Amino acid sequence: MLFTPQEIFRLTDTEFFLDKASISKKIRRQLEQFHQTYRRELTTQALIVPDQYGPDSFQLVKGEHLESFPYQYLDYPRYYTREVKFAFRTLFWWGHHIIFALILEGGHIRRYKENLVNRFSDIAERGVCLCLDHSLWEWKQGPGYTLELTKERKPEVAAVLANRPFFKLALFVPFDDPTITSGDLDHTAQHALRAMLPVISQ
Repeated sequence: MLFTPQEIFRLTDTEFFLDKASISKKIRRQLEQFHQTYRRELTTQALIVPDQYGPDSFQLVKGEHLESFPYQYLDYPRYYTREVKFAFRTLFWWGHHIIFALILEGGHIRRYKENLVNRFSDIAERGVCLCLDHSLWEWKQGPGYTLELTKERKPEVAAVLANRPFFKLALFVPFDDPTITSGDLDHTAQHALRAMLPVISQ
C-alpha cells in the first residue's frame, strides 16, 4: 500500500485541518444565526403543520461523509416520522454549495401540492427549484436533478407532483456567491424561506 505524493502532502498539511476547524465553527455560528432569523419569520405565519408538530423543535448536525464530503446543517422547522416529514433544511455541503430546502412528505402533502400549484406565481422566478430525484436526500443541482420554477413551467411542475407522496423545493447558493463574501447570507436565507412559505401557509 503506497501513498501518492499528493496524499502525503495532504497528511502533512496542518494548515488545512486548522482552517477546516475554523471554518466549521463559523458555519455553526451562521446556522445558529439562521435559526434565530427563521424563528422571527415564522412567529408571524399561520402554517399547515403535522398534528404532533412542535414549533420549538430544531436540529444542528455535523458530519463527514455526504458522498465523501463534510457537511453541516440546520433543520428548522423540523418534524420527522417514518410517514411524515415537514422540515426546512439549511445545508452547507463542502465542495458543492449551500442548500435551503423545504422537505415535505405525507400528512398534509395534498394541500402543499395544491398550494404550490395555486400560488405558483408567488413562488416562481425566485430562484427556487423542484428536486426531481425519487429520494428526499439527494442534494445535487442541475439537469436531471432539479427543475427551476419559472412561470412557464407550471404545467410541468404539476405533472411531476401528481403522483408523488413527497416533494422537495430547494434554493442553491454556490460558495463563490457575492452574498457569502459580503457577509449578507442571512438575507439570502430569509429570502429562501419567504419564497417557499406560500407552500406551507394556510
